[in-house]
Amino acid sequence: MFRNTLKSHIISKNIDIQRCKHTAKLDAIREKLREGPSFADFVSEDRPKNWDDYQGKLKRQKGEAERLRLPPWLKTTIPTGSKFSELKEQLRSLKLSTVCEEARCPNIGECWSGGKNGTSTATIMLMGDTCTRGCMFCSVKTSRAPPPLDAHEPRNTAHAINQWGLGYIVLTSVDRDDLPDGGSSHFAETVREIKRQNKEILVECLVPDFRGNRECIETIANCGLDVFAHNVETVERLTPFVRDPRAGYKQTMKVLQTAKEINPDLITKSSIMLGLGETDEQIEQTMKDLRNAGVDCVTLGQYMQPTKKHLKVFEYVTPAKFKHWEIRGNELGFLYTASGPLVRSSYRAGEFFISSLLRDRKAKSQ
Repeated sequence: MFRNTLKSHIISKNIDIQRCKHTAKLDAIREKLREGPSFADFVSEDRPKNWDDYQGKLKRQKGEAERLRLPPWLKTTIPTGSKFSELKEQLRSLKLSTVCEEARCPNIGECWSGGKNGTSTATIMLMGDTCTRGCMFCSVKTSRAPPPLDAHEPRNTAHAINQWGLGYIVLTSVDRDDLPDGGSSHFAETVREIKRQNKEILVECLVPDFRGNRECIETIANCGLDVFAHNVETVERLTPFVRDPRAGYKQTMKVLQTAKEINPDLITKSSIMLGLGETDEQIEQTMKDLRNAGVDCVTLGQYMQPTKKHLKVFEYVTPAKFKHWEIRGNELGFLYTASGPLVRSSYRAGEFFISSLLRDRKAKSQ
């Protein structure tokens, strides 16, 4: 009995010693966490703007399978705030989709919460959240037979936009190759409904290619919109690997050119993703091709891999290089060039510039 008691005492003492050691380790870890960087340090807006001394790896070599680590200039704030929550709730109640969410845009926090000027913006995605195409850079759901269109969507969209009190709105959509007109009439009806409820609002339409169908392009170009946007996405050499086979480089250029021919007063716009393996010469040529197609505004931004199933980032382009392309775009004659790591097709600063340009035009025409 004495032996059993002694054995129990020794076991109990050993457990207490182990527990003390474990607690000491936890305390040490907690202390390190307290002294180390906080989560906010990784997403803070107060980041240095000069990254010339960054030593991290920015480019994969051919054959390398490992993904690149995200450089510090691409780390953004976590979306929070009352405006963000209100906008999200309203979109859900009206059964509206946004490209901000579906494409996992890194600027969603800034746009939805209002940014520095306090005005919330969102890019509404029409015709559902399921696309008939499967581009290798895009995280939007795909299906050969998406759900039917919501007949109430044009009015619901216009109602929501009118409630937000915005001066500029961007509409985009999934590709709907399952529809005879690609959804162009639905898109156009939404624009007309928005203008009916608020004739002062400026509307940008970031549209699919409608397989190059001139009638569909004409439906959009003459529906009352202010900016016709269609993205080339990447350089010609990479197009077959990046975009769905039904989306062609030359077809994109033709769509943009056709829209301008149909309605010369439209501002036309396109966007290029960098970091997919393109060369400087190919970027330059793409920008020249866009200018030759009559495109007025161009945006250039960093490609970000949305999921493991999508194309890996080949290179993280530096802010300095993006600045180079901004300067080059202005030299080529674009009315506006937005170029930066976090720049996307619908970019707040670009919308502000285009708004000013359009309002100046309207004032002069009166």
